[in-house]
Amino acid sequence: MLDREHDPATPADHRLSHEIREYLGHPSLADLWAAIRTHLERNELAGAGTVTVELDHDAADLLNGLVGASRKPWKPGRRQVSLQVLDTALRASAAQAGLVSVVADLTGTALVDRRATREQQERVRSALWADLDKALARAGLADAPWIPGFVEGLRTSGLLTRAGEAAGRIVSDAGAVLTELKKSGVLAERRPETEPTSEPLEPAVVELGELASRTTGDAHGLDEGRPIARLVLRAAASALDVPIPKTSRGTRDLWAMLGVSPDNVSGTALTWGLRPPGDSLWARSMRERADAGLVTHLTLQELDAAGLIPDRSNPERDLQPAVELGTRVWACENPQVIQAVARSRIDAPFVCTAGNPSTAAWQLMSLLINASAEVRYHGDFDWPGIWIANRLYSLGARPWRMGAVDYEHAVDSQQAAERLPLEGAPRPTPWDLALAPTMQRRQSAVHEEALLDLLLRDASISS
Repeated sequence: MLDREHDPATPADHRLSHEIREYLGHPSLADLWAAIRTHLERNELAGAGTVTVELDHDAADLLNGLVGASRKPWKPGRRQVSLQVLDTALRASAAQAGLVSVVADLTGTALVDRRATREQQERVRSALWADLDKALARAGLADAPWIPGFVEGLRTSGLLTRAGEAAGRIVSDAGAVLTELKKSGVLAERRPETEPTSEPLEPAVVELGELASRTTGDAHGLDEGRPIARLVLRAAASALDVPIPKTSRGTRDLWAMLGVSPDNVSGTALTWGLRPPGDSLWARSMRERADAGLVTHLTLQELDAAGLIPDRSNPERDLQPAVELGTRVWACENPQVIQAVARSRIDAPFVCTAGNPSTAAWQLMSLLINASAEVRYHGDFDWPGIWIANRLYSLGARPWRMGAVDYEHAVDSQQAAERLPLEGAPRPTPWDLALAPTMQRRQSAVHEEALLDLLLRDASISS
């Protein structure tokens, strides 16, 4: 029997002595201690019940030596071992410790009450989702129709679970960002499919670093890949009903939809024939470029430096108009259109979004519309193109050959072998309610360049 007298100096913290460790840690008992550890961790560390293990001769002899004559000896073979019997024997032995302490020492790490751990994790997770609900409520988004889908997608993604202890801070900071975006009108209840109002939606323009500093306290807090940025962009994708970005370009595009620019020089609005009034250096240079037949890329930095964008720090600043009052400005999605316009030297102002508009393009469109220019927009007859048209329509732009009749004529003008399949999620077309169902029926995409001759003729006649 493993008597106390064999080890009278057992440490107070129940660390097993070398002699006792050799006895209890014999290789023949390894499976027993592993089985007991599993049982204890699954049962709130309660030393009750039994485990069934295979005992060889050495293991049976060692267990019998530990327990002594207090019970019928174990024989080799598959046997049930009572945890209560072992716990009592260990406490009475030279180990002077209970089963939980001894098993922890023999297996190398402290035992974990897995049920209690799970319950604690559940409490933490519940508190985290409650914090998210509070953050969304503070942002004024609690009852937004896209919130349930966003929250469920966030749960499924595991983004917050993987964040560990940082999850609470991520939720708090992301909530602050969403609050800013909601205040600026970007995540307002108005959706792209709604009718334009007498006061066109004007997207906010802010640099990403500025927004990050103001909401997270770190100018890099919303850099690509940061958990806060990923959470915000997930919310934005749900609100705007677009895919969650998976590439750097997609990330920049989605920030642009929110009126947030990674910087004020990279994104541009592609323009042709824009002739601002006035005698400022910028206005004169733009007119000179138009006279010279040059396409111009306008950045946010240039729009701001030219005095087109309101200055929060100087509300009295006189704004430079982009065009004369009432000017008709043609707007397109594909750069090939503006290239053909330049080649034909059409004397009419054009703005091209070059696909999904950059923040500079959104801002210029807003400035033109708010200055009472007549912006006529044409884009691709596919669902991404319809989404862009929806956004510009909500801004106040007027559709240009974007009706159901125009679409049907474009499809019928193509050879069957030339037609492209219509892919993606359908979008509403509030400017012509017949367009969306017609596109769904015909299932053909028509890109803008296929209508170049028609678009050029329209612009030529108006010039």
